[in-house]
Amino acid sequence: MPKRILQGTVVSDANAQTVTVSVERRFTHPVLKKTIRKSKKYRAHDENNAFKVGDTVRIQECAPKSKTKRWEVIAT
Repeated sequence: MPKRILQGTVVSDANAQTVTVSVERRFTHPVLKKTIRKSKKYRAHDENNAFKVGDTVRIQECAPKSKTKRWEVIAT
C-alpha cells in the first residue's frame, strides 16, 4: 500500500529534529453546500532541522519514530 503524502505549513520548530505541520483540507458541507476549511496538525521528523516556521513542506507516512511522530518531511 502506498504511503500517504500531505502538504502543509510548518507552525513550530521548537523541538529537536521535529517540526509541527498544519495541513488544511477543504470540502463541501453535505447539507449546507458551503466550502469548509479544516486544519489538523501533524508532528513530523526533520533529521537536519532544515525547516523553519512558515515553510511549505510535504510530509510522508512512516514507521513510528516516537510516541507522537508518525510522519517524516520529504524534500520540497
